[in-house]
Amino acid sequence: VSWHQPTWIMTYKYIVYTALPLYHSSALLIEVHGCIMQGVTIVLHARFSASQFWDDCRKYNVTVIQYIGEVLQYLCSVSQRNNDQDHKVRLAIGNGIRADVWREFVRRFGNTNILEFYASTEGNISFVNYAGKVGAVGRVNCLYELIKYDVKKDEPVQDENGYCIKVPKGTSGLLICKITQYAPFSGYAGAKQQTGKKQLRDVFQKADLYFNSSDLLVIDNDNFIYFHDRIGDTFRLVYLFQWENVSTMEAEDILGLTDCVQEVIVYGVSVPGYEGRTGMACIRLKENSEFNAGSTYRHVKTHLPNYARPRFIRIKSAIELTATFKYRKVQLMEESFNSAVIKDRLYFLDDRENLYVQMTEDIYNSVKKHDLKL
Repeated sequence: VSWHQPTWIMTYKYIVYTALPLYHSSALLIEVHGCIMQGVTIVLHARFSASQFWDDCRKYNVTVIQYIGEVLQYLCSVSQRNNDQDHKVRLAIGNGIRADVWREFVRRFGNTNILEFYASTEGNISFVNYAGKVGAVGRVNCLYELIKYDVKKDEPVQDENGYCIKVPKGTSGLLICKITQYAPFSGYAGAKQQTGKKQLRDVFQKADLYFNSSDLLVIDNDNFIYFHDRIGDTFRLVYLFQWENVSTMEAEDILGLTDCVQEVIVYGVSVPGYEGRTGMACIRLKENSEFNAGSTYRHVKTHLPNYARPRFIRIKSAIELTATFKYRKVQLMEESFNSAVIKDRLYFLDDRENLYVQMTEDIYNSVKKHDLKL
């Protein structure tokens, strides 16, 4: 990427590397199609390999790499090598990187610019973080709105006139974009019901029409915009008789800072007799590390409010992924915290003991009977 022009403009001199499946729009439309349009060389690999990734980059003199989801985290999880910064990669293009992984990737692999963007295949709005602000997906513009959303009811909050309410800076809101001839939404082929769910009508006035991204974003005081959570990933708890929204990404970021954690995914699980869902974390430990129940409890208690602390922790040797490198949350949510079904180690946050205690059948039954309060 030329340093005499914006870092997202590629010329024919540069070499792009992707190991993502080509049925994924990021790989096919952004990388392959983009390289054809610009006359840029692209290197395709049949599958992603964290251990082989940098060897490929050195072999083909790669200058631009692509990522989605947790790809950069997997690269950081490989054992450190003396030649980690021996490469020509100067730009990483993609979406879905956490702020802590961003910093670790740059620290370990050298001065590589991260071009994080936000978009969806069917959406009519996108952002690009051209400024390199860690964790952000872009800057504020006039094409979209963030509106107040009720996670419990799974619908936008309305005022006394039946219209949606814009959220202030620092508060997460549902991203919507007005559907126009310049920002169209064509819908899903043969799926009218799903298309309808993505359309919001009478948002700010009668007969207006907006695209529903199903994503929660937030704006900071410097007008940078950040991905906050997907609606389906945000769980809602009852705490002190009040509903509280919990961002799984926020909980993941905090747990990811503990010394023993290599990967973490946070999700909500149902507990009989409780409304909403309770936080649970699935963790893969770093090599040669053990789960420290006491220090993890102290870290979570220090950095997360009571209602956002995962009540259950599951330790797995590997966390399963989809073909596009996304975590399989649905299966984890279905398996929940049942120690009779799950063979992995399970822990329960016990405030009486001030640590995460190993789950037993007695604890499981006590939680279900509400003898142990969440």
